[in-house]
Amino acid sequence: MRAIQADITTMEVDVIVNAANSSLLGGGGVDAAIHRAAGPELLAECRTVGGCPTGEARITAAYELPADWIVHTVGPVWHGGDRGEAELLASCYLNSLTLACAKDARSVAFPAISAGVYGYPIERAARIAVKTCSEFQQVYGEPQQIIFACFDKQTCKRYQLLLEQFF
Repeated sequence: MRAIQADITTMEVDVIVNAANSSLLGGGGVDAAIHRAAGPELLAECRTVGGCPTGEARITAAYELPADWIVHTVGPVWHGGDRGEAELLASCYLNSLTLACAKDARSVAFPAISAGVYGYPIERAARIAVKTCSEFQQVYGEPQQIIFACFDKQTCKRYQLLLEQFF
C-alpha cells in the first residue's frame, strides 16, 4: 500500500474507485472528474445501474480512462460520527475491494472517500481507509497493490504517516 499525490483519472491501474453520489450520475469533485475523463459512455452505463446506497459499491467499465474498471462507492456524509459513519465508510472500502478482486484486479486506486464535500475529517477517513484495506489484504492476499491517490499534498502526507504506522 502506498499514498501518492495524483490525479486518479490518469492512473494506469486495473481499478479506480469513484467517490460517487447515490445516483451514480455524476456530481462534484472526483466524481465529476472521473465522469468527464471517462466520456459519455460512463454516464450511459451508470443510468442502467439504478443507483447505489451509502456503503455499497457498483462496478462499470472505465471507457476512456487508462484503468480497466471503475468501482463506484457512496461514502457517508459526516454528521459528527454518531450515525454509523465509520462503519459505512469501512463498508465502502470492503465492498470496493470485493468487486475489484472479483475482476481479478491486481491494482486498485482509491480517492479519500467522503473526505471532500461530504465533510468526513481526513484523519479519521484516512485511518479507516488504511486499516480496512490492510485487513482485507491480510485476509485475502489481494489485490497486490493498493494506492491512495491524494488530490493534495496535505492529504497525501496524512496517508503516508498512517501507512508508516501500520507497516
